[in-house]
Amino acid sequence: RLQQTPATSFVPADRVDRMAWNQRNTTRMKPYRGRVAPTPTGLLHLGHAQTFWIAHQRARQPDGKLVYRTEDLDPQRCKTEFADAALEDLKWLGIDWDEGPDCGGEYAPYIQSQRIERYRELLETLKTLGLVYPCRCSRKDVIEAVTAPHETGEEPLYPGTCRPALGQAGTFEADTAARVNWRFRVPSAEAVVFEDGRLGQQSFTAARDFGDFVFWRHDDVPSYQLAVVADDHDMGITEVVRGEDLLKCTARQLLIYRALGWEAPAFHHCPLVTDEDGERLAKRHDSLSLKAMREAGLTPEMIRAKFIE
Repeated sequence: RLQQTPATSFVPADRVDRMAWNQRNTTRMKPYRGRVAPTPTGLLHLGHAQTFWIAHQRARQPDGKLVYRTEDLDPQRCKTEFADAALEDLKWLGIDWDEGPDCGGEYAPYIQSQRIERYRELLETLKTLGLVYPCRCSRKDVIEAVTAPHETGEEPLYPGTCRPALGQAGTFEADTAARVNWRFRVPSAEAVVFEDGRLGQQSFTAARDFGDFVFWRHDDVPSYQLAVVADDHDMGITEVVRGEDLLKCTARQLLIYRALGWEAPAFHHCPLVTDEDGERLAKRHDSLSLKAMREAGLTPEMIRAKFIE
């Protein structure tokens, strides 16, 4: 049986180095439930194939189950033809699953766009708890307000322009304002420490490594952070397998788990596949899509031989 990782800790940032990592969680002994969760904004590439293959292999243990979920939150970018192609490509690669949009299951629906009211319910819960607040800052506003540089491609650290004092609902009336996002309030200077199944202990400090993040968009679309936490909890996922580019997202999501009083799953972050220039593969790399490689005559075995884990 594959070993799932120990629990999560939240500690003041200055205590991280002194922590003894001795926490265990008995619920990690539950039957394994993993998931593959493509986003249908383009064709799947070699990097997706590697991550989903690892997820598939980790779920194929005694009593293990694999869930297929379509993460189609963005109505502007997600397309039905890409959702259909992902199902076809992964089946061709040799990945099978026990529950999903094509075969049903106990936790249906397995398509995020059909689960919006569940996400809205959780937004209202966190509003009541005072853990999210309305924000009318655009991305441009945030970038212009930030004085410290941030990594290319990283969300800029939110400067707190609309963040209310503790106990206050907001700095303006959300019901009458235009283009209002809802942000999750992160605890200042608190380290989120977790054990990754591949990379070992990881630590990110709230309000330093990431700031208050968008929880619900102004165009009435829930954030990725909210949706995956809700789905993984509701579907009983015990281990999340995904790319290592999402390590920081894990820290954000662990704060959501705690806010909702839910136990978090274990995490296993896979290595990224890069192109000849060392850049992480993206869906614009059409020549490395599973569809293109299949049409070029490659077999599933030839593709799996390219994996680096």
